[in-house]
Amino acid sequence: MRVQEIWRYPVKSMAGERLPAAEIGPAGIAGDRVIQVRNGQGRIYTARTRPKLLRHRAILTADGEVLVDGLPWQSEEIRRAVEAVAGAGAHLVRSDAEDRFDILPLLVATDGMLQAVGVDTRRFRPNLVISGVPGLAERAWEGAQLRIGSVLIGMEDLRGRCIMTTYDPDTGAQDLNVLRRIQRGFQGVLGLNSYVLEPGRISEGDEVELIQP
Repeated sequence: MRVQEIWRYPVKSMAGERLPAAEIGPAGIAGDRVIQVRNGQGRIYTARTRPKLLRHRAILTADGEVLVDGLPWQSEEIRRAVEAVAGAGAHLVRSDAEDRFDILPLLVATDGMLQAVGVDTRRFRPNLVISGVPGLAERAWEGAQLRIGSVLIGMEDLRGRCIMTTYDPDTGAQDLNVLRRIQRGFQGVLGLNSYVLEPGRISEGDEVELIQP
């Protein structure tokens, strides 16, 4: 097995970026979800209720600046764009608070699962995609670990999928049949909620070892 894809989402619920390599620590991939859309009371808005957020793309530059659609995240243009899709008073906040993760800091997916479902990988918003995994073998990985060089990742449980999977990552068009298929054919769970036991750096193509409990 190998690391096939590495993904980071600098702004929670916006489209992310594929990386050739990344540093991974206790808070997952460095720079992941470091900015969130929040309302005046500090509550996070996500694409579950504001799906048009998915149409905006965020990247993290080499000098640590987050850009949204090519513009600085604190710019007036982006402020107006965020309000337009998330509602009056919605704004971007840079925060490392734990609530920026829905469950755990990493989501691991596998090529076998993605092939079985047959929809765009980006609908599942994984951090890591592992290749060389037959079929739905990932469903037996709860409680197991992945060794990637110096990095050790623990996999807690399968991820329950939500309405965000129904939105096309390019057009924003909604297809509720995607979620219906996940619920009927895969019991509503795909991918694994995961956490970091030993930090380090990983790259696409790195060998992956599965360690069963």
